[in-house]
Amino acid sequence: MSEQQKKEPGATAPQAQNEPLPGVLPAQHWAQIAQTQDPDDDADSAIEDNASSTASLSSSILQYRTIHGRTYHSDRGNAEYWASNDERQNEALDIIHHVLTLSHDGKLHLAPLGDNVEKVIDIGTGTGIWAIDFADAHPNAKVVGTEISPIQPSWVPPNLEFQMDDCTQDWTFEENSYDFVHIRWLFGSIADWTALFKQAYKTLKPGGYIETQEPSIRFESDDGTVNEKTAMGQFGKIFVEGGKKMGRTMTVLEDGIQRKALEEAGFEAIEEANFKTPIGSWPHDPKQKEIARFQQLAVEQDTEGTMIYVAALAGWSKEEVTVYISQLRREFRSQAIHGYYRRKVLWARKPGAA
Repeated sequence: MSEQQKKEPGATAPQAQNEPLPGVLPAQHWAQIAQTQDPDDDADSAIEDNASSTASLSSSILQYRTIHGRTYHSDRGNAEYWASNDERQNEALDIIHHVLTLSHDGKLHLAPLGDNVEKVIDIGTGTGIWAIDFADAHPNAKVVGTEISPIQPSWVPPNLEFQMDDCTQDWTFEENSYDFVHIRWLFGSIADWTALFKQAYKTLKPGGYIETQEPSIRFESDDGTVNEKTAMGQFGKIFVEGGKKMGRTMTVLEDGIQRKALEEAGFEAIEEANFKTPIGSWPHDPKQKEIARFQQLAVEQDTEGTMIYVAALAGWSKEEVTVYISQLRREFRSQAIHGYYRRKVLWARKPGAA
């Protein structure tokens, strides 16, 4: 990102674009739909304005940006993350963690780690919930979680520490010293995935494992109920085109970037698992229904904080985002729409003796 493109920490919003995002229906489309719908429909719930404030602290990492009343990480270095970092978004991230754990039958990782794992890094730890659970499950392991925003709790297991760090910069961990590097949900924030995985490769011991989990930003259906005219069908388009304007890809899964980058970084024994994550209450299978309901809860917890930054790139106002989200929520709650998104988990080993 050039110096001209960088915004000062107090910036209020990304620069709005006059041109619509390619393939994205204009914001006015959703306002027209809203005028034809029943205003008493309980699926159309208003979004509360929950502007966050931060104390005036000397640390630059706490100089959050504010966009339409929501806070985002300090715009310093090469880090670029599009979701809010305030309490509403953090709660949504914790629910997503529950969704992923349910989907994986309670497992915190799919990589075949041994019982004697000693040192672990969680890159982009977010609220730290995965790192906390892993540290609790492995009390003899040293766990480090890195993040660009200090949003983690103070009370954590004694074998866990959090570090404020930008994973797109050179890592400062000792080389050949860690057993496991865990990375998930960084789509739209990494400019060079091969460089990221090369940093992990350098940090891992010979025989150590890396695991990367990324979702598709696109909602799909197997029966055509999610299509380009639905709000769910437009959701992915908004993010894909917005990501292009940021210079960050949102299509990590679709483009096979994880496997390519792992191979280019030098990893071997690459394996993968693919998942469909439903949203709503439409699945008949009890486990999938539970996953789908929690996924809906996660998205509805803070759709606004997820969308505002990217939608602002298209020139959408907060009010226009609110109208669109109302339609999106109607579709999430509709039994007639059978939406899901795809996820891909890959794990690989650094060559050498374990």
